[in-house]
Amino acid sequence: MSEEDIRATRLEKVEQLRQLGMNPYAYHWESTHHAAELQEKFADLPSAEEVDLEVTVAGRVMARRVFGKLAFFTLEDETGTIQLYLEKNRIQESMADVDADAFNHLKQLTDVGDILGAKGTIKRTEKGELSVFVKKYTILTKSLLPLPDKWHGLTDVAKRYRQRYVDLIVNPEVRQTFRRRALITAGIRRYLEQRDFIEIETPVLQGEAGGADARPFITYHNTLEMELYLRIATELHLKRLIVGGFEKVFELGRIFRNEGISTRHNPEFTTIEIYQAYADYNDMMALTEGIITTVAQEVLGTLQITYQGTPVDLTPPWRRVTMHDLVKEHTGLDFNSFQTLEEAKAASKNAGLEGVEDCSSIGKLLNEAFEQKVEENLIQPTFVIDYPVEISPLAKPHRSKPGIVERFELFVVGRETANSFSELTDPIDQRQRLEAQAARKAAGDLEAQGVDEDFLTALEYGMPPTGGLGIGIDRLVMLLTDCASIRDAIAFPLLKPEKSESSPESAT
Repeated sequence: MSEEDIRATRLEKVEQLRQLGMNPYAYHWESTHHAAELQEKFADLPSAEEVDLEVTVAGRVMARRVFGKLAFFTLEDETGTIQLYLEKNRIQESMADVDADAFNHLKQLTDVGDILGAKGTIKRTEKGELSVFVKKYTILTKSLLPLPDKWHGLTDVAKRYRQRYVDLIVNPEVRQTFRRRALITAGIRRYLEQRDFIEIETPVLQGEAGGADARPFITYHNTLEMELYLRIATELHLKRLIVGGFEKVFELGRIFRNEGISTRHNPEFTTIEIYQAYADYNDMMALTEGIITTVAQEVLGTLQITYQGTPVDLTPPWRRVTMHDLVKEHTGLDFNSFQTLEEAKAASKNAGLEGVEDCSSIGKLLNEAFEQKVEENLIQPTFVIDYPVEISPLAKPHRSKPGIVERFELFVVGRETANSFSELTDPIDQRQRLEAQAARKAAGDLEAQGVDEDFLTALEYGMPPTGGLGIGIDRLVMLLTDCASIRDAIAFPLLKPEKSESSPESAT
């Protein structure tokens, strides 16, 4: 039977229910227990025994077996499943006042996918299945579309993401991922609030995008007659708060970047940015370790995790190593020994680096070597510290190393998970760096940003020494829930219109 035929048949059942005086789309139901609670409470109940305790449950029918005067439904709620044991005589007797033919209507008018409420006692069947021995049932929502027979997430990846609601219905492990995501974000907020950080919301619509190198989304406000950008970072507004006298602030929220889509990138994603006055990037390393290990322990109960088959040990302290030393370790190139850019380019070519001709400085070449030869090998948690100034326009110069800034990125399983600076507080130096960015933007660099004059004005009032930290929430969730793709960690990822996709593989 086609899906259209099934839908038509179920619409007929909707009408039959209405003709019988029943509402197929109820307004309210009061449950006393969830499935998991009953499974735990009566785990030791022997087979064939019944408990004289009346319970009410509600959920979606995931399986349905009817045998003459008996029926067995598998009911699933948010916490798990429990069986409904439906016996004709018991139901007919209990429901005679509302439906004289209640059992037959149960057989004829319910389907897998319907949402039911049931009231009864607890019984374990002779085959050992804990059940609600039903006295009364109510159809709370009649489902019109059939659930898929098999939904393993392998045959149609695009449909899983596009119809996430179906994915959630039939894949309990997907619900578990998003439940854990909620616990992770709640745990991060709790950790910070216990340390006197406060969360303050900053604008999503901004007159000047800033705080990162990224191509912004552009929109327009009709009344103000002005072009606006969706924020690419929360950094510059949170720093304004530090200037204004707050000492510990953060925001956990959505960021928007008009960039490519991959297993690690979605144009709309979630970060947390944290700023602490009178701190530096060393303090931020300790804070990063504390946040991640605490939420991992709270949510997973362990710091020994597995990501896509690879063991990862989150036990602190994590390795701290400079970008320069890592590149030397993996390629043999010592960027401190090069006297000229051409010398560095020649050595890099010999080491197998690609695209070196496009690098305009030794610092950018060092970063290119790191990205091509090192990054993917950093499986265990590693703080990569001390970055070239050319790629870090908002970080403070290193206190003892020329051409280097006090910055770290945390890498786990070969991907960046956190980014931090000893924040630049010199307004003159900051202006020069932002103007250099603006020149790149004027030359056609779509990811370079302009000069935020108001932010520079704020700096001129004076910002205390400050440590800043950004953590990619989606990537952290991927790590702690073993998701191979960022789309598995985002409930509703951005997708092309269905007509534009030629195959499910285009969504991977």
